[in-house]
Amino acid sequence: MSEATGQLAQGAAPNLDMYLPLVLLFVMAAGFAVFSVLLGPLVGPQRYNRAKFEAYECGIEPSPQPVVGGGRMPIAYYVTAMLFILFDIEMVFLFPYAVSADALGIWGVFAVAIFIATFFIADIYVWLRGGLDWN
Repeated sequence: MSEATGQLAQGAAPNLDMYLPLVLLFVMAAGFAVFSVLLGPLVGPQRYNRAKFEAYECGIEPSPQPVVGGGRMPIAYYVTAMLFILFDIEMVFLFPYAVSADALGIWGVFAVAIFIATFFIADIYVWLRGGLDWN
């Protein structure tokens, strides 16, 4: 075997060794998932009743149509979901600023202040329009 081939064979092994912890983590996660799924029915209680086989409705008898609003879902649920998405997106955009605040300097502070003011104006608009009232 030539010297170049020997160095290539020796150099290839360490590159694969660094992936071993990652592979072991995936194997352990898959093993735990399979173990949990198989062990649940074996050690869990075997009491069956009608309620266990129905759809989960928070303890309320399921109905084909929502009772509130004559078949319509209250808009407050959708407004709450949209406000959650709005705040979530705000945090996603503020996180990179928090990480690199020193590098951005005073202009970064002004940019983030304008960004937060824009969201604050939107929050005041929703509040004044009654979007946060559940009555």
